[in-house]
Amino acid sequence: MTDAVQRDPETVSKFVEGFAAQLVEAGMQRMPARVFAALLSCDNGSMTSVELGEQLRISPAAVSGAVRYLAQTHMVSREREPGSRRERYRVHGDQWYEALTNREAVIKRWEVALREGVDSLGADTPAGRRMAETLAFFEFVEVEVAAMMERWRVHREKLFGTP
Repeated sequence: MTDAVQRDPETVSKFVEGFAAQLVEAGMQRMPARVFAALLSCDNGSMTSVELGEQLRISPAAVSGAVRYLAQTHMVSREREPGSRRERYRVHGDQWYEALTNREAVIKRWEVALREGVDSLGADTPAGRRMAETLAFFEFVEVEVAAMMERWRVHREKLFGTP
């Protein structure tokens, strides 16, 4: 077991499955949600594929697919164990910050596409106005998220110290 403190496996499993269900309800795929919740509930925030498979009772292929998704969304990182070919998967304290910050690139691409849509359809058409409003929303969100993330950094440092 990777945790320094021994916990009741049933209680941990209940939390993992419950939190994963909340993530699924919010739109995350089921297996990545379960893997993320398991990593989050682990004291050191790090597990191997074998440990994840044993805890969640899932196949190595399911772990691999889930970790690939989570790594692409910047919610976990892969680390090579020193002197070994095994990888450990780690969730960090700032995973939500990283995941949200990395969404900015997606929002920028949407903004470019929406600008092209407004230009193509004409700003004075109903569809063009609808796209312009959507573009304005994403531009607003982008500014607000950047300001919110800066406030979060200050707040986090007050609560938890320097990362």
